[in-house]
Amino acid sequence: MPLSIVLRRSLLALAVGATLSSPAVAQERELLNSSYDIARELFAEINPKFEAWWEEEHGEQVEVSQSHGGSSAQARAIMQGLRADVVTFNQVTDVNVLADAGLVDEDWQQALDNNASPYYSTTAFLVRKDNPKGIENWDDLVNEDVEVVFPNPKTSGNGRYTYLAAWGFADEQFDGDEEQIQDFMRTFLANVVVFDTGGRGATTSFIERGIGDVLISFESEVNNIRSEYGSDDYEVIVPPTSILAEFPVAVVSPNAERNGNTDLAQSYLEYLYREDTQRLLAGFNYRVHHEAVVDEFADQFPDTDLLKVEDVFGSWPEAMETHFEGGGMLDKLQRR
Repeated sequence: MPLSIVLRRSLLALAVGATLSSPAVAQERELLNSSYDIARELFAEINPKFEAWWEEEHGEQVEVSQSHGGSSAQARAIMQGLRADVVTFNQVTDVNVLADAGLVDEDWQQALDNNASPYYSTTAFLVRKDNPKGIENWDDLVNEDVEVVFPNPKTSGNGRYTYLAAWGFADEQFDGDEEQIQDFMRTFLANVVVFDTGGRGATTSFIERGIGDVLISFESEVNNIRSEYGSDDYEVIVPPTSILAEFPVAVVSPNAERNGNTDLAQSYLEYLYREDTQRLLAGFNYRVHHEAVVDEFADQFPDTDLLKVEDVFGSWPEAMETHFEGGGMLDKLQRR
């Protein structure tokens, strides 16, 4: 064999070996965040900022991907094999389900500040221009001519908060009289014209399909909808009494470890507590904890009495068992 060919083959082998062993071709790490249905735009803003911060701090390029759906549906998907590294949900019980399955640490609420809830919200009403049905509070939603839209409490944390907020209002209104509370809730639920599986579907029904007189969703969502679709066409009503809606976050430890992302996952969640990120969250109409940002956005968030699930229903597990499990109170109230 001619020497020139031998040399060329030798050089080619060396080049291939160098390419395969070179760290320059190492794939960038990818972090998967499993989140609730209406958080798409929020994390589309947060993720590139986190990626840039991580590269500046660590000299490594990373990519954050998203999976969105109803909070409970996302939890089920993880238990069925979705390899999410972190969850950013809208209800504590959906994280607890993962903790019970050994996918999240049992003490996950102690891992980060504010019960591992870097931001929070409440339920509010979006009504059409000039509020033609005069909706100001929960008791206006049981009038005969009012059609209500909100997500299904069976599939959506958003929907569960709405149901529990309405119940909490009735509990105060009727001084704990169970019969009157149930009558109120029965009428309230009968006025619901569509039960979409998640918050984004409910928004589509109300805005694009023109269904209903009032959309009930997170305060953050209804304000964002009004900004997007026209502040002259919709009004936001924050009722005097509503419910504290925490947005819990946690590392899905087995997945993060398997994906080689434990450090990345923890830093991603801690990033949500930074002052600049808290300011971004407030810009998306979420209520936050950072004192400087709270003061800065004080005029944006009306005062409201925020009921805690634990105070009204004992605990989240009790609320779930009593109201949302098969044959529970929600099913009983919806029977015709």
